Amino acid sequence: MNFSDLAKMKEMMSQAREMQAQMEQKLAETVVEAETGGGMVQVRMNGKKEVLRLKIEPTALGASTGDIELLEDLIAAAVNEAGRRADEAIKSSVAGMMGGLAGGLNLPGME
Repeated sequence: MNFSDLAKMKEMMSQAREMQAQMEQKLAETVVEAETGGGMVQVRMNGKKEVLRLKIEPTALGASTGDIELLEDLIAAAVNEAGRRADEAIKSSVAGMMGGLAGGLNLPGME
């Protein structure tokens, strides 16, 4: 490996670190929402799968044990759906970034 190859490798590593930082920023900025029970439970989550907000409509609150179990199920379903939507948003972001990286590398067979 000569110095030219080493310099190219160093540049590629620098680009990879920059792309990772951009991806982290994009994940933090990506926000998805999901709701269940006809809007009784709403969840807002970012691309890092951190729950940003959980909203429960007052009508979803009941006094009986059955109502509490239903509410628990609605919350779990809303969080899970928000997670799936975050996965989809992340997948499309990564695909776009990887396409840009591959195009810039001029790899054989990737033209």
